[in-house]
Amino acid sequence: MSLTSGMNHLGLSVRDLDQTTGFFTSVLGWQELARDDGYPRSTITDGQVRLTLWQVDQAGEVVSFDRRANVGLHHLALEVPAESTLNELAERVRNCPGVVVEFMPELVGDGPRRHMMFREPGGIRLELIWPGV
Repeated sequence: MSLTSGMNHLGLSVRDLDQTTGFFTSVLGWQELARDDGYPRSTITDGQVRLTLWQVDQAGEVVSFDRRANVGLHHLALEVPAESTLNELAERVRNCPGVVVEFMPELVGDGPRRHMMFREPGGIRLELIWPGV
């Protein structure tokens, strides 16, 4: 039996705190809960998942994550409640400046689950997934 009880939050290092926070709040409809510009970090939520976004130190070289070469976060998968929501968000994401779409909504295996993959403007690889039920 597990001695833990779920995820409290996920901390992500981001290239541009304002840009990534803005993407989550304006494109995905998340809420910013807290901000500390002295650290700098922001905390955001969709009501279920809570992320803490940390601004990387840009005084030195900033290295982007390579999911095939680095140990760490491969991607963050966020569930959506309906196929229509997935399609609506896909259009928002595709039209957002700085987003790199890996693929638009498609079946997962034989379906009915559907998902899409993209990098938000700050480089974090995200998946939006509808579970098909």
